[in-house]
Amino acid sequence: MIKRFTGSNGLRIVFEPNNTVRSVAIGIWIGTGSRFETKQQNGVSHFLEHMFFKGTKSRTAQQIAESFDSIGGHVNAFTSKEYTCYYAKVLDDHAKHAVDVLADMYFHSTFDKHELDKEKGVVLEEIKMYEDTPDDIVHDLLSRASFGDHPLGYPILGTEETLSQFSSESLVDYMDQYYNADNVVISICGNVEESFVAYVQEVFAPMKKGTGRKELIKPTFNSDRIARKKDTEQAHLCIGFEGFPLDNEDIFSLVLLNNTLGGSMSSRLFQEVREKRGLAYSVFSYHSAFHDTGMLTVYAGTGQEQLNELFKVLMDTLDKIRDEGLTERELQNGKEQLKGSMMLGLESTNSRMSRNGKNELLLGKHRSLDEIVEAVDRVTLDMIRETSDQIFSKDYSLTLISSKGELPNGIH
Repeated sequence: MIKRFTGSNGLRIVFEPNNTVRSVAIGIWIGTGSRFETKQQNGVSHFLEHMFFKGTKSRTAQQIAESFDSIGGHVNAFTSKEYTCYYAKVLDDHAKHAVDVLADMYFHSTFDKHELDKEKGVVLEEIKMYEDTPDDIVHDLLSRASFGDHPLGYPILGTEETLSQFSSESLVDYMDQYYNADNVVISICGNVEESFVAYVQEVFAPMKKGTGRKELIKPTFNSDRIARKKDTEQAHLCIGFEGFPLDNEDIFSLVLLNNTLGGSMSSRLFQEVREKRGLAYSVFSYHSAFHDTGMLTVYAGTGQEQLNELFKVLMDTLDKIRDEGLTERELQNGKEQLKGSMMLGLESTNSRMSRNGKNELLLGKHRSLDEIVEAVDRVTLDMIRETSDQIFSKDYSLTLISSKGELPNGIH
């Protein structure tokens, strides 16, 4: 059972006890990511995430790493477009130690200039590594083609130019704006008592209240085409359709639609593109949901000479699913796959901590598994047909990375 607490400073804590394990997962979820950055700040959320591990007033970067390695624990962080998370998973005996180190990183990171300059080099190499992975970059390009100059179109890593401008002062200013109690959720799951929540509240009591969440500007979905030339054996193609926001009541219809379209090995895209025609090794689709919009993405990689054929098969598959809908068997299989993946995905304390943290931060509410299963079971073929028509009847964005760097005549 999930329990929710709010501290005197407004900090929210969600706690799910589990006495059948010997671990505890703790995550600090901050409601900011690349979407909340200005063009000049692009990449600061991700860079700040890196700098949290580079030393505090009482611990060096090595000591932070050793503080978890020495107890057999794990600590890490990640940045997305709308949130950042710092998390640790340790044995229950070391739960307070993990909180102490996470709090030290949160409150007392020094952002030392020497470490800052070194870490700029690290992140620059990360950007270069990303540039060397065309099947990753093509998705970033799709965000730009879909959302243009809106912050949802910015890359999470930032650019070499913006990275060079970051300073200790700019990191502190950014933290002052977003790393406040009304914009933070701490999620805990594992074998600890409720008294542990009181300890966490005490440790994080110094967190400032803040001035409220920044008002978001909803993006306009564009139908731009972007092609980039890159020396690559395969051509990488992405197609994007405007999807649903996080709290859309038809989100489960879209999830089930996506599962049948390209979310599994039995999906239509996988069977049509890979199994029947051998046009691609990798082909899939996925939906990204944000506060006020979403995007359904279709990806495939193939040889340059097969691009036109690949595009035709992709579009024919999309047209067919829009015009004819799903079969009863596809709907039932999709429901069982979705329910199974949810259940299996929640077998670890880390997975439950993540689910609870995101739900509290982004939605402010929690559905039980029974409620989710009921919502999934309520989806009908007509509901999916309606969702499919809503998604695939609109124009789409498209990005391509290939050795030629231009869209063939057959792709439009």
